[in-house]
Amino acid sequence: MFAGLGLCMCSYAMAAAQATDYPFQQPVSRQYATPPELAQQSVLARVVTDYNDNAHVITDKGFYRVSDGALVRDRRFRPLADKIPLDVTAQEGSGHLYYLYADKWLTNGYAGVPYGTLPEKGRYNRMAVAADGRVMLAGDAGLALPEKGRLRACGQLPEPLLQLKVHNGVFYALTGKGVYQQAGAQFTRLHAAENARAMDFRGEEIIIGTSNGYYGISSKTGDTSLSLKRRVPVPGINDILVVNGRIWAGTDEGAFMEDSAGLYRYFASRRWLNDNRVKSMSADAEGNVYLLTPAGLNRISSPAHTLADKAAYFERKIRERHIRYGFIANLHLRPGGDAGSSQMADTDNDGLWSAFYLGSQAFRYAVTHEPKAKRYAWEGFEAFERILSVNQLKGFPSRTFERKGYKNSDPERWRDSPDPEWEWKGHTSSDEFVAYIWIAAVLHEMVAETADEKQRVAAFIDKIMTHIIDNKYYFVDIDGKPTLWGRWNPEYINWYPETIGDRKLGSTTIIAGLQLGYALTGKKKYKDEAMRLMNKHGYLKNILTDYRKITYTPGYKHMGIDMGTGGWNHSDDEMAFLTYWVLYRYAFTDELKKQYAGVIRNHWELERPEKNAVWNLITLATAGDYDADATLWWMRTFPMDLVTWQIKNSHRKDITLLPANFRDQATERLIPLDEQPVHRHNANAFDLDGGGKGTSELAGDEYLLPYWMARYLKALN
Repeated sequence: MFAGLGLCMCSYAMAAAQATDYPFQQPVSRQYATPPELAQQSVLARVVTDYNDNAHVITDKGFYRVSDGALVRDRRFRPLADKIPLDVTAQEGSGHLYYLYADKWLTNGYAGVPYGTLPEKGRYNRMAVAADGRVMLAGDAGLALPEKGRLRACGQLPEPLLQLKVHNGVFYALTGKGVYQQAGAQFTRLHAAENARAMDFRGEEIIIGTSNGYYGISSKTGDTSLSLKRRVPVPGINDILVVNGRIWAGTDEGAFMEDSAGLYRYFASRRWLNDNRVKSMSADAEGNVYLLTPAGLNRISSPAHTLADKAAYFERKIRERHIRYGFIANLHLRPGGDAGSSQMADTDNDGLWSAFYLGSQAFRYAVTHEPKAKRYAWEGFEAFERILSVNQLKGFPSRTFERKGYKNSDPERWRDSPDPEWEWKGHTSSDEFVAYIWIAAVLHEMVAETADEKQRVAAFIDKIMTHIIDNKYYFVDIDGKPTLWGRWNPEYINWYPETIGDRKLGSTTIIAGLQLGYALTGKKKYKDEAMRLMNKHGYLKNILTDYRKITYTPGYKHMGIDMGTGGWNHSDDEMAFLTYWVLYRYAFTDELKKQYAGVIRNHWELERPEKNAVWNLITLATAGDYDADATLWWMRTFPMDLVTWQIKNSHRKDITLLPANFRDQATERLIPLDEQPVHRHNANAFDLDGGGKGTSELAGDEYLLPYWMARYLKALN
């Protein structure tokens, strides 16, 4: 069935090149609270940092500084507390702040000695200060150097001034049409530009941001040193900043940074900024970048941490606010982004989402033998056991349960429990079934150590599999009817053509469940049923169907739903790969294992562009294939902020869009996960836009499972 797909039965320990968990840098955001007086009709002009790495903001309401996570009015120097500066700048080299007022300029550095008075108020509104103490002023009166109590005129610019800066003791002025350089008592044009908006310095190079990208010129000759870069996330640049040799650009649609590979990291949306319009940027000595927007101040830093550090963060986060009766829970946040307002809520797939967390704790226990990891795994299993006992049906698993009157999702699917304090949700589906066989397998292998513990797991899967067999391979709900998706009957499965994935996936999941039932209980009926389905009804042939055959096949309607329309089903990928662990490891024979390995490899090769760490690691543990670089990249770029903010990438000019295709792969290159919309493993990793108003938050088990799997499989030490 799989011509050209060689069957390598290497063990995963041999196939995996063990990666060392060395520290890496991942951007994270901090958004500073804005005081009420700046919230409305105020002008936040620029951000400036001093040599103490303190960030300050120049506004029309006064001078502000960062203190304890918020912007506060800078009242530290009493003589300046109530004054409103026209400009504040950091001196070249020293980083001392210099203040410009309508009638004077001064600094609190050097014991407050440098200062000067201005003969006419309000004629200058910009300043720059060289390392040797020279001060350049600019405004309606032109440019001038204070010297010995007087102002030496340095001429007028032919166009309105945009920026005034100093570099290596030389003053530079930027207008929309050029860069001007001080030469004696005048400024002469160094370089003619078009639609210039901002500049900064990189060695002997001036980087110029324009309305259509950025480029570089020599600070000595004005000749082009770096060609115009138009293929950037957002070409219209408001401010440009060089930090440790890397170029940052602020735009009306967020900020971007050129990384070491010549690609761009893109920072937009509430995940990164309180407003996408970046007006001004500044950096401190640690490389932290402060970005000023009309809504306030933000900081993007790149602290070094390990994957283990990241796992510890999500472990703590989950235990703090994401455990609901043992299930993993996503949160409702009102208002958006406010973790303090979080409320845990049921979802349509509590079992499936919880399976990722329970699985992570099973692998964690196998690696560390930490008692609390075992406790958390069994705590999760208690919720799975209760989905059977909370309802009045024999062996039928509820989707979830809640105290009466507090249900959240799909209210029409809830039923009263025999326990008057509780309700349970029916309509259980095949993806929940995948969760059951997955958690039973990993608990049996890694957590259940005593005979009683193993029997507990076996009893759980035995009840569910018996219900399915007794009900002719259906989940039958309280109304006596099969649920919409809980169907494995041959008439249903084989109704689909090979080109619709449900035929292959349904066969795969039920055979895996029967194999597991046989392994855990020893009951012959499970093996007999599996062999009957595989041999008489073609389920093995269905499982072996080449995934490359799956394509558009309209006209096959189930319960009013055309199953052959739409693109690739990424939820099916999630169900398939979790099932592969069970299918392969509980195969009846070595020959079946070889066939299953080919199935898994065939699917994995199609999925490789998505770089999914879980798919990689399950393939490693079964078929022996593995993309180590992709797995590390996935874990390292997994977002720290899991609030569902609105994310947009489709407008970016640095990505190559592909024509519409069945797999819905939108771009040639997968963008980092922390630039994507927040999603679980069942979503399309190539979706460029998505999210909402930040009113929900995922837990982080999506990261924990591949992390602990990688440790267990010795792909990571």
